[in-house]
Amino acid sequence: MAKMEIAVVSGKGGTGKSSISAAFVSLARNTVTVDCDVDAANMYLLFNPVIEKKNRFKSGKHAIINRDTCIDCGICKELCRFDALYEENGKMQSDPIACEGCMLCYRVCPNNSIKMISDEESLMFSGNFRYGKMVYGRLAPGEENSGKFVNMIRQYAHHIEEEKKTGMMILDGPPGIGCPVMSTLTDTDRAVIVTEPTLSGLSDLQRITEVVLHFTNAAYVIINKADLNEEMAGQIREYCSVNKLPVVAELPFDPQVVSAMIHGKTIMEYAPQSEISTRLKEAYRIITSQKADHSPLI
Repeated sequence: MAKMEIAVVSGKGGTGKSSISAAFVSLARNTVTVDCDVDAANMYLLFNPVIEKKNRFKSGKHAIINRDTCIDCGICKELCRFDALYEENGKMQSDPIACEGCMLCYRVCPNNSIKMISDEESLMFSGNFRYGKMVYGRLAPGEENSGKFVNMIRQYAHHIEEEKKTGMMILDGPPGIGCPVMSTLTDTDRAVIVTEPTLSGLSDLQRITEVVLHFTNAAYVIINKADLNEEMAGQIREYCSVNKLPVVAELPFDPQVVSAMIHGKTIMEYAPQSEISTRLKEAYRIITSQKADHSPLI
């Protein structure tokens, strides 16, 4: 079976993207699942993988002060634009979370008392779960380069796929349109955009569509909780029609989705005969059966 990569993204948080990603994982049955939301990974909470390997990620550098040589002149504090250097009881101190690693303090210190050390608190995890292999990361507070971290996670996931040959990789992308989203979308076979029938949902759908169509023409839309606001759902349908984006599912609001998460299950496992499960099965069939067109539209 040829390998297929499906990236599930959304222009905003709270659309139900991760629940839909998890449902697709259940339908795939044997997959390499990648949680690309390194700022707030949550797929592992649902699937509870058995961790086999951890890798550290060097995201950048931050300043530390050598108290043995520092003369507490305060030059670094005056020039730091990020308030990462401060005075406490007459002594200069550094805040690694506030530090952006620009190295200005390192360069201007008259006594060479500032050093830049690598940020190595971010971790990548990989292991087995009930539908194959899972890879995800946790970016430490204040650390940067989340797009680069996503790229590292995906490279490792590709290594696993080459070894296990599951034939399917499902990427649960981060919300928004920033660097980690672009790293998630690069070289994927399918992009599934999850939206909701609200004004902000439509606005963010428009933004994420522009990003997605830079990477692939094989893009699909799922309107989650579509029955909560029929007027806005209609506006989303119209937008998708004009932009030739197939709406592969309009999902009803269903409290069973929350109940499924509470029980540590996907909606496909918890209520396989429900309307929302039936519609997700059909959406997954359409997405995986159609020929992908990687040519960008814009």
